[in-house]
Amino acid sequence: MIDKIRGIIKSLFNKWGYEIVRFNAPVSHFHSNRYLRLNSRRLEHLASLRIPVKGMSVLEIGAGIGDHSHYYIDRGCKITITEARSQNLKYLRSRYPDCNIQFLNLEQPTHIEGSPFDVVHCYGVLHHLSNPEQALEFISRNTGRMLFLETQVSFGESEEINIVSEPKSDPTQAYSGIGCRPTRPWVYNRLKRLFKYVYLPITQPNHEEFPIDWNSPDKHKGNSQSAIFIASREKIENELLTQSLIKKQLRHE
Repeated sequence: MIDKIRGIIKSLFNKWGYEIVRFNAPVSHFHSNRYLRLNSRRLEHLASLRIPVKGMSVLEIGAGIGDHSHYYIDRGCKITITEARSQNLKYLRSRYPDCNIQFLNLEQPTHIEGSPFDVVHCYGVLHHLSNPEQALEFISRNTGRMLFLETQVSFGESEEINIVSEPKSDPTQAYSGIGCRPTRPWVYNRLKRLFKYVYLPITQPNHEEFPIDWNSPDKHKGNSQSAIFIASREKIENELLTQSLIKKQLRHE
């Protein structure tokens, strides 16, 4: 009887546009004001690049609780959503019951059903890994057409990985407890080895964690710094993308 009453109450709240979750559920970590704002700026920027994805097959890597997944679902894509943490996977299966949800730990990557995919979406994941080179090689093998990659980076002109420790208990941080903050040249050059074409957007999301002047780290106000890369098997004709590792970008508005 109690379970039935709980189900009725939950259904009513869902009908009214609310969702009941336990405080310690992963949503309480991913839906902080900081994360909600960051994801809004990320996705509006991705949309502004006007790269067609409608109807394509998509592999989303390290989805967390799936706050980027709807970008592709709303565009009629056939999406496979992956995540390493069991609590996140449970939430994803509840949130997206019609999607293909699979376990994937990029520290020890295994075959993904449906590979290769037209598009691989990997936002906010690479810097949570201890072996980013292995991860990029795996991602490349599963990418049929394009990779959308966003990661925290370090300022610098040399190719460095910069290993760091992260709290393993935090579901938004490294699954292994070890992450990295590679420099942009490291990421760019590794992608060049794996893809014929590598691009940077000429714009950065409208958020303080995305620098627009890589020559002046002292002017950067964010607590971290992030960069976006687009890698492709085919040439992309798009005035908003450049094949150069540019030092100055524009702020997307």
